[in-house]
Amino acid sequence: MTRRTTRLRRLLSAPDILVAPGAYDGTGARLVQALGFQAVYLSGFQTSASLLGQPDVGYLTMTQMVARVAAFTAAVDLPLIADADTGYGNPLNVRRAVREYEAAGAAAMHIEDQTFPKRCGHMLGRHVIAKEEMIQKIKAAVDARCDPDFMIIARTDARTTMGLDEALDRGAAYHEAGADMLFIESPESEEEMRRICDTFRDRVPLLSNQIEGGRTPLLGVRRLQEMGYALAIFSVGAAFAAAKGMRDYLETLATQGDTRSMVENLLGFAEFNTLIGLDEHAVLEERYQIPG
Repeated sequence: MTRRTTRLRRLLSAPDILVAPGAYDGTGARLVQALGFQAVYLSGFQTSASLLGQPDVGYLTMTQMVARVAAFTAAVDLPLIADADTGYGNPLNVRRAVREYEAAGAAAMHIEDQTFPKRCGHMLGRHVIAKEEMIQKIKAAVDARCDPDFMIIARTDARTTMGLDEALDRGAAYHEAGADMLFIESPESEEEMRRICDTFRDRVPLLSNQIEGGRTPLLGVRRLQEMGYALAIFSVGAAFAAAKGMRDYLETLATQGDTRSMVENLLGFAEFNTLIGLDEHAVLEERYQIPG
């Protein structure tokens, strides 16, 4: 079977935009695959919220993210694009992060030029390191990978505090340093998004981060493709949807002492077990003659 890294590159070179929904646990990753998506995204925002119950402000460690990468890639066969925050330190730390993410099965990772501790790319209060420092991180990342198809995605958060011109200048420098894809975070209008795509058209593929309630317009997949984006990540919406569903269920239990009114909004017991692989487990039990 073709390696996930190679499959991801082929998907990104195709005429149609690649859509990678974010998932924060193995069940979500299985849903992404079951619904026919061809890649899945793992965000630090969702992982920090689900694993720690904390905001995306730098609390999450590399070890915790790598463990989640490994769990996802064991659960599904999709190429996984993973958030690696600032690379967890200087260029030498970035080298280690690349090796760990690659060994855990990721097909791509993105590192950003924020100072540490970082923040979610759609929050205010973000600051960026010197462009030259980030260039060294990218060079270290490219040097560290073992699989040449493993993708290094360079993200810049310069737009919010330093303006779009600085973000575009950094993007060009990061591509020259070896980044396979650019992630110009949080443009604030459709005009800015079009300018990003026009600047890098036919030079390097671009990623758009679509966050419901974030700083960047939600334009829909078709318009993003028409602009020239190669990849759209819907990075955190699944977490928002799941949180609302859990709150509605728990509020009903707390106020009514009864959840029968919620049953029609839930996956059934059997359907959920099928989703998480119980049928596959039963086949293996039969193959190896394990008593049921």
